[in-house]
Amino acid sequence: MDKIIAHILMVDDDEGIRSLVKKYLNENNFLVTTAKSAEDASEKIKIIDFDMIILDIMMPGKSGLQFIEENKRLIHTPIILLTAKGSADERVEGLEIGADDYLPKPFEPKELVLRIKNILNKTKETNLKRIVKFSNIQIDLNKLIILNNNKEFKINNTEKTILERMINNPGKTFSREAIGKLINLDKERSVDVIITRLRKKIEADPKNPKFLQTLRGSGYVLWIE
Repeated sequence: MDKIIAHILMVDDDEGIRSLVKKYLNENNFLVTTAKSAEDASEKIKIIDFDMIILDIMMPGKSGLQFIEENKRLIHTPIILLTAKGSADERVEGLEIGADDYLPKPFEPKELVLRIKNILNKTKETNLKRIVKFSNIQIDLNKLIILNNNKEFKINNTEKTILERMINNPGKTFSREAIGKLINLDKERSVDVIITRLRKKIEADPKNPKFLQTLRGSGYVLWIE
């Protein structure tokens, strides 16, 4: 049996469309879970970490757009919207609140598969630069979290900006001035405070850092094993 490419949540109130999409995606080595409503989908994303969501906009009860709005904190995966042919405003709104692509109904299943693969390939490339694992630590800039020995720490956008630059330049020294410009801070002391805060999330002993180190007279460097 061929390797499963990804696990996809298919959300549509039309049973026929759900069955058609599931059958075609299964044939193309995707694992598919279906949901008949936004409410049903909301329950499923609480217990399953999907790789992508295919989402109908117009459904009885809550719409697909409401589903996105209400579950922003739980959704960390790409979304393809299925839209009525003439609903340009809804497509724009969907893209504005976080969807990655849209496909007007009726659509060719082959085109849906191509769009899925294109988005997953782009996401994979991005994740390679935004998720790193070293020692007992995982930094996930997509979810804005640091996992350290099974403890989860949230990171804010300022911390994310610094880590993103350092992760993509491991072993490179960043001066306090350079970091300050990166996050629009002109006080070196403020940069020191942010680094200290990050060390508490990354280091086993923040006072004797192993990974996020200070190079005296130069700045800071992130060493990734």
